[in-house]
Amino acid sequence: MGWYGYRDGSGNSGKTTHPVCGKARNGFGLCDMSGNVWEWTADWYGDYASTAQTDPRGPASGSGRVYRGGGWLDDARFARVAFRYWIFPINRYYILGFRLVRSVP
Repeated sequence: MGWYGYRDGSGNSGKTTHPVCGKARNGFGLCDMSGNVWEWTADWYGDYASTAQTDPRGPASGSGRVYRGGGWLDDARFARVAFRYWIFPINRYYILGFRLVRSVP
């Protein structure tokens, strides 16, 4: 389980962010895929197709960008990559972060 918290101060985050990989790596060897800070993605928010998909991207355009994965100030139920919500790209929040990604050569 990643870092999460509740507004009443309970949870495991202590109501603050934590250094990268402060929790155990997942089965793919990745750190912080849930919890700590919400991940702000490049995907536009919208409905997915009703058929099963791998790595769905959502619509080609829109007004809100997806963020997912939960954060240090939010309930544990949000600390999972399957939970997503949206934000207008012009807004910035201290609970959001992003992940740099590189293709394997």
